[in-house]
Amino acid sequence: QVQLVESGGGLVQPGGSLRLSCAASGRIYEFYDLGWYRQGPGKQRELVAWITSGGTTRYPSSVKGRFAISRDNAKNTVYLQMNSLNPEDTAVYYCNYYPSDVRSWGQGTQVTVSS
Repeated sequence: QVQLVESGGGLVQPGGSLRLSCAASGRIYEFYDLGWYRQGPGKQRELVAWITSGGTTRYPSSVKGRFAISRDNAKNTVYLQMNSLNPEDTAVYYCNYYPSDVRSWGQGTQVTVSS
């Protein structure tokens, strides 16, 4: 079972930036589409970025133009660059396959946007 471990969260002021990382334990990682998801307080988990094995990216309108997903297959790592953060981005952020695999949810990393 591939383990996915998220890191890079923290407290940031509105308008600030953060870069999240997700490290995978297995080599099979590079052949799969991957996604970043988030779950805000009292909200359902939602997809915020998706990258195919070939590098094509997709974003929902809520984050398009502010978030950027990338992957480094050699390092078995996927990244989420988040810019122009606002309080509505406050959530626990997770990486997983796309579509998500219920067996692969990790602990996530908390992102809090507040002044």
